[in-house]
Amino acid sequence: MTTKKILAALDFSKFSQEVVNFAADFARRYDASLTLLHVADEPNRVFPEGFVAIMPARTTELLNLLEMALADAKKEAIAAGATNVSTMLVKGVPFAEIAQIAQDKAYDTIIVGTHGRTGLMHALLGSVAEKVVRSAPCTVITVRDRAAAK
Repeated sequence: MTTKKILAALDFSKFSQEVVNFAADFARRYDASLTLLHVADEPNRVFPEGFVAIMPARTTELLNLLEMALADAKKEAIAAGATNVSTMLVKGVPFAEIAQIAQDKAYDTIIVGTHGRTGLMHALLGSVAEKVVRSAPCTVITVRDRAAAK
């Protein structure tokens, strides 16, 4: 397995720090480039009572906050030993965007966190990590949130 381009997907949960640390260490060990990716799920929702839309100003504000969070994650990755780190923020369906970006940009490894949800929470929320594993064109490494699984 050749590892030269790593894509690490972050959801900015409290567990994301562990994913950044793991990905940075992995990139350092393999002398690989590391891209920290966040996929902003479309904020508009349809509910039985009607359609809820987020105002453009709020969307811009949210995207700015996400860019700042990615910049912080980049600093953390560099501090953890990664040397070639970039960031990417896109909008869309998280698992689909992660897999498509990995294919389009020829990443050879994806690192994604898994929250260890089971039962009803897993059924309701699904698992982005599971969907990435099923649809990715390359190796996927999942980093498990052991605290959430307890």
